[in-house]
Amino acid sequence: MARKGGSALRRARAWLPGLLLVTPSIIAIGVFVYGMLGWNFSLAMTDKHDEVSEGNFVGLQNFVDIWDEPRWHLSVNHAILFTVVFVLGALVLGWFLAFLMEKGIRGEGTFRAIYLFPMAISFVATGIVWRWLMNSGQDERAVGLNRLFDVVGLPQWAWFRDQDWGMAAMAIPAIWQMSGYVMALFLAGFRGIPEELREAARVDGCTEWGVYRHVVLPLLRPVTLSALIILGHISLKTFDLVMAVSGKQIITDVPAVFMWVAVFDFHDPAKGATIAAYIVLSVAVFVIPYLIWSVRKERRS
Repeated sequence: MARKGGSALRRARAWLPGLLLVTPSIIAIGVFVYGMLGWNFSLAMTDKHDEVSEGNFVGLQNFVDIWDEPRWHLSVNHAILFTVVFVLGALVLGWFLAFLMEKGIRGEGTFRAIYLFPMAISFVATGIVWRWLMNSGQDERAVGLNRLFDVVGLPQWAWFRDQDWGMAAMAIPAIWQMSGYVMALFLAGFRGIPEELREAARVDGCTEWGVYRHVVLPLLRPVTLSALIILGHISLKTFDLVMAVSGKQIITDVPAVFMWVAVFDFHDPAKGATIAAYIVLSVAVFVIPYLIWSVRKERRS
C-alpha cells in the first residue's frame, strides 16, 4: 500500500506543475469564451428587445422569428455568396501559387515572403486600401482599378456597389489576403509527398498531369480540408473587412454587420444575440466535424 501511495504521489508531483501552469488559461477560456457563449445563447432565448427590460424566457422564438425579416435573408444570401467566392478563389489561387513554387522557381524565398506578406496586415487595413482600389467612380471620376481599366480600354465596374455581384467583389480583398496562407499550406503538402511515389507513377506510364491527378492531388486532401475549414469559418464571421470597405450598407450586409446594427443602432440585445448564435452555429458546422475527423485520424495513427 505504501508503494502504491508513493507512486501516486510521484505521478501527482509530475503533472501538478503543468496543471498549475495552464490553470489560468483554462479559467480565462472557461469564463471569456464558453461563459460568454452561454450568456449569449441565454440572452437570445429572451424577449429583451430593449436596453431596460428584464427579458422573459421565450425559448427558440427569436430563432424562428428572425427568418421573417427580409434583411436577415439578404444578409444570409450575401454571406453564402461571399463564402463561395472567397473559399474557392483562395483555394484555387493558393494551390496555383504553391504549384509554381513547388517547381523550384528562382528566388523562391523572396516570392514566398511576398505572397505571405498580406497576412501580416489586418482586414481593416486591407479594406481601407481596397475601398480605394474598388471605387465605383467611372469616366473622369474613375480612380483605383477603374482608372487602370479606363487607360487600357477595359470596361469599368461598380464593384461592391453592384446589386447582384457586390459581395463577390467584396471577396477579392479577402482572397488577396488569405491566398498566401493557403499557398503555404499546399506548399508544405507538396513538399511532404515522397518523390519516390511520383517516380513510380512516371515509370508506370503516367504523364505529368496524370501524376498530379492520381498521386499528388489525392494526397493533398487533408491539406485541402484544413484550408477549407479555416477559410470557411473566417468568411462566415466576416465583419471588419466589410465595415472597412463599404460600412453599414444594405448592399453588402452580412450577419455580423446585421448583428452590430441590431445591438448598437436598434438597441435590440435579444436580436443581436440571436444573430450571433446563428453565426456561432454556422462556424460550428465547419469546425466540429473537422475536429472529430482529426481526433479519429490521430487515434488510427
